[in-house]
Amino acid sequence: MTIEWRYTIHPGLGVLSLAGFLGQEAVGRFQGAVGWALARGTGPVVLDLTGLRGWSDGGRLAVAEAASRLAAEGRGLELAAVPASGTDGLPGGGFADGPVAIAVHGDLATALAAHRDRGVEERAWRSDAWPEGG
Repeated sequence: MTIEWRYTIHPGLGVLSLAGFLGQEAVGRFQGAVGWALARGTGPVVLDLTGLRGWSDGGRLAVAEAASRLAAEGRGLELAAVPASGTDGLPGGGFADGPVAIAVHGDLATALAAHRDRGVEERAWRSDAWPEGG
């Protein structure tokens, strides 16, 4: 079992979404995805774990190592939608108190909202028939 990944660029950050199970056999693929994000984006990387079914100790360690790798390039790593297995088993007991602090958000929408530039006017346009509340 391995992971699938998708990288999406947003203004000022990137979102690396994972699906599947991040076990030891998927670590190489995950490291490659992190390399892709490093080469093609700027700003912090939000690791969207919404589609992740779980992760092993090796997978959690790979995430901590990715945070260090990104930090070395002047970029941060944040987590969104951490699986039920959470941060148990990480050195120091979690992501916030490891060698590189990793912010944890409840879901992707919350993570993206944390980066929305409140100083920039947001504008939207729509056609006349756009559904109300949509």
